[in-house]
Amino acid sequence: MRTIAIISLFFFPAMVQAQSASPELQTGNRAYKQQQYANAAESYRKVLARTPGNPVAGYNLGNALFRDKRNGEAQQAYDQAISAARGTRLLSDAWYNKGVALGADQKLEESISAYKNALRLNASDTMARDNLQRAMNELKRRREQEQQKQKKQNEQQKMSKQQVQQLLQALQDQERMLQQKVAKSRVPSPSQPDKDW
Repeated sequence: MRTIAIISLFFFPAMVQAQSASPELQTGNRAYKQQQYANAAESYRKVLARTPGNPVAGYNLGNALFRDKRNGEAQQAYDQAISAARGTRLLSDAWYNKGVALGADQKLEESISAYKNALRLNASDTMARDNLQRAMNELKRRREQEQQKQKKQNEQQKMSKQQVQQLLQALQDQERMLQQKVAKSRVPSPSQPDKDW
């Protein structure tokens, strides 16, 4: 969760001239600005129903869904925007926001990949670069923790093997002592004559 708190966001509805032709897109943008994310998402879905593959509506839908804490759906909306986008800027922003949404779901490897795609399209995107570095550091930290955990488990297993060996040795020693006691307390064999009185 720490990575979410420090990740910068691009989550603003895309403002493009094409929006003036779509009243639903404008309605969605107004709802988004008023933090009515469910209403904004509904408006953007109407645009997508009327014009499937509209990258701006897909991008804005992803933003509204993310703000409404529906990360899985937001990621799908960004995928739609990515596949339909023609402009480098919108495409880069969609990859970036998808990276943020993936990071929020703790999918660090996928998030790293999304940030890299954003940087391929816009190498000067400092927020994508910073978030990429944070995600890589977090992934490295997690892997180190996993290695330490695995090492600790291996040590515990070794200790338990040593304990088992010690218990086995103790049992063998007890058995040997018991056999020695039994051998000392044996009744004389019939080949030895009893004493004559």
